[in-house]
Amino acid sequence: MNTPPRMSLPAIWNMSFGFLGIQFGWGLQMANMSAIYQFLGADKSQLPILWLAAPVTGLVVQPIIGYYSDRTWTRLGRRRPYFLVGAVLASLALIAMPNSSTLWMAAGLLWILDASVNVTMEPFRAFVGDLLPEEQRKVGFSMQSLLIGLGAVLSMSLPWMLTNVFGMEAGTGENGNAIPRTVHLSFYVGAVVFFVAVLYTILTTRERPPPDLAAFKAEKRRTAGVGAAVREIWKGFFGMPLLMKRLAVVQFFTWLGLFCMWIYFTPAITAAFFDADPASPGYQQGVEWGGLCMSVYNGVAFGFAFILIALVKRFPSRTVHFWCLISGGVGLASIGFLPSAGSLMIAMVLVGIAWASILALPYAMLSNVLPADRMGFFMGVFNYFIVLPQILAATLLGPIVERFFDGAAMPIVIGGGLAMILAAVLLVGLVPKSETA
Repeated sequence: MNTPPRMSLPAIWNMSFGFLGIQFGWGLQMANMSAIYQFLGADKSQLPILWLAAPVTGLVVQPIIGYYSDRTWTRLGRRRPYFLVGAVLASLALIAMPNSSTLWMAAGLLWILDASVNVTMEPFRAFVGDLLPEEQRKVGFSMQSLLIGLGAVLSMSLPWMLTNVFGMEAGTGENGNAIPRTVHLSFYVGAVVFFVAVLYTILTTRERPPPDLAAFKAEKRRTAGVGAAVREIWKGFFGMPLLMKRLAVVQFFTWLGLFCMWIYFTPAITAAFFDADPASPGYQQGVEWGGLCMSVYNGVAFGFAFILIALVKRFPSRTVHFWCLISGGVGLASIGFLPSAGSLMIAMVLVGIAWASILALPYAMLSNVLPADRMGFFMGVFNYFIVLPQILAATLLGPIVERFFDGAAMPIVIGGGLAMILAAVLLVGLVPKSETA
């Protein structure tokens, strides 16, 4: 495939803008799903298994979407048809989510939401490899990181802002729905933002057709059918480039730490700093503060993304990513030892530095060793190592909390920080600096 031409920063912004909407949807999910489950009657030990929909969906959807998007060419392009279909489905799921009347209805909608978001998000990672030359890919992934941070700040802080800035009563939903009205409105706003942001990228960024369209179509016919897809996916999984295998180990422990935080952060801080459970009046205040904390680390990621773009031009990606992971691990592990809810913001700044790097540098390091015609597929396989630790967390953390910590969530959050520090150590031990310049 021909080397893509260089793109201007405004063009890179346009091609990445859809990630603002994707992260708006993810942010609402990450900040509110544990609370939604608890509003509908779940206890802490049930939370991990109720989150299981997300990783199982990713395990199935990501490589399939990557595989087929590599082999797609339509009037709308290669990746953009997937952007559009995923955005429509995800927006509908966001509208339905806060109207859940039962615990299992919410879990089913999370399954649909995650599948839809994956249909949109997975081709976005390959989009950078398709449209940017190697020397601009770090900038492309850093731009995605910037917009992810912005989308998450807005989405995670929205329920808190509706109550504390706009004076909206949290109350409860219609017809006795236990989920607060502020959460309802936040998800409705998220549906609109998700669709509009993705549509903006579709309308402003054109894709280049394969250089030999006839050969592309012939290869598509040769590999048509479910059987061929399964064989190719299986073969590709065991044929990963060496750097990808090494980075996969680092990804596993990085994301194990993140999932410990996402699943248990809100229950941990509501118990530790607000002395509240779902039945007490202070619980919604704790939930809103948790959302605000998460918006802070994403806000830091948004700001640090500008610094990250400068850092990767001067230092090897491995070095930058190592120190960012150390920062996040220390910040996350410190949460159990902080004196007040306000001091959580210090930890969130450190986590935000790591988050900016996690969203950009592993993909930038990986993209330069992947074959251009299989970029989407290998990005999907790489995301297995985001999904697998989440499945591990979803199946084991609930029993661990009940058996060893008497229902307390904070030790799991601290353990998440230690997992991130381990990921940093493994990065230095497994990945040569020369391969990640």
